Amino acid sequence: MTAPTQNPDTEVDSDSDDYLIEEGEIAGDYLEQLLDVLDFDGDIDLDVEGDRAVVSIDGGDDLTKLVGRKGEVLDALQELTRLAVQQATGERSRLMLDIAGWRAGRRAELTELGSSAARRVLESGEREELAPMTPFERKIVHDAVAKVDGVSSESEGAEPSRRVVVIKD
Repeated sequence: MTAPTQNPDTEVDSDSDDYLIEEGEIAGDYLEQLLDVLDFDGDIDLDVEGDRAVVSIDGGDDLTKLVGRKGEVLDALQELTRLAVQQATGERSRLMLDIAGWRAGRRAELTELGSSAARRVLESGEREELAPMTPFERKIVHDAVAKVDGVSSESEGAEPSRRVVVIKD
């Protein structure tokens, strides 16, 4: 397991930083045990980004099985890991788990999707509804749209069909 690092671009209170490092270490221990039980190999890396601990598992064969279809297994493992941290600390965890770089890749795809939709709406003036997404995915798209002047986004619908709609200002 790799020692936690802090993003140098982020100013974080040292008490908060210490708590996030502890959260990451608890999560890392839990995930190490889980990988052993499942007989999967992988390197666990701990990091702090902003106000959340980030745990990544990389380097093992077949780790994509732990991601599942559309990240469903990854989401479930993230929730189990958050529960393990909460049980150990008594505090709700906002920890983010990534396996085999899937979330990082998905974030890049969704950022491009949001930026492209914003440019199309800006050019055409027509609102654009995107496919249904998870809350994590919608936030990334909203953030990408917010970087383009002249357009905005909102979420419409009910789970699991909630989607981002991009509109011209």
